[in-house]
Amino acid sequence: MKMKRLLILLFGWLMLIQLSCTQPSSKKADANLVNSDAPGQQVDGLNRNQAHFHYSKHARCRMDCRHIDETEVKDILQNGTINYRKSELNTDACHQKYAVEGYVKDQHLRIIFAPCGAEMTVVTCIDLANEWDCHCPGDH
Repeated sequence: MKMKRLLILLFGWLMLIQLSCTQPSSKKADANLVNSDAPGQQVDGLNRNQAHFHYSKHARCRMDCRHIDETEVKDILQNGTINYRKSELNTDACHQKYAVEGYVKDQHLRIIFAPCGAEMTVVTCIDLANEWDCHCPGDH
């Protein structure tokens, strides 16, 4: 019986030691997070309050044929949800692409944003519920 208690106690200590070695200190953990208190910064790493927007020719064409305006694009950026499966984030900061989804009016949209420094590029706009007859640059 004493041996069983000793083994349980030893196992508990080993677990505590392993946890203290594998978890970063609170200072290190805080450094790995984007400061959610900073204006425009989210824990998800996407600055949702960019000052400068650039729209690719493809995005402008898609917006035009799908009747999406800049206000709606910014609304999706502010309030949408990142679809990590459709995003490309395993690259350097200026080559990342965020697929942000949300609803405006009666449309379910996915907008691809490519942030770089103080500029946000809108790459394309996709209506997830409707097929539109668009003929934009880069279409095959």
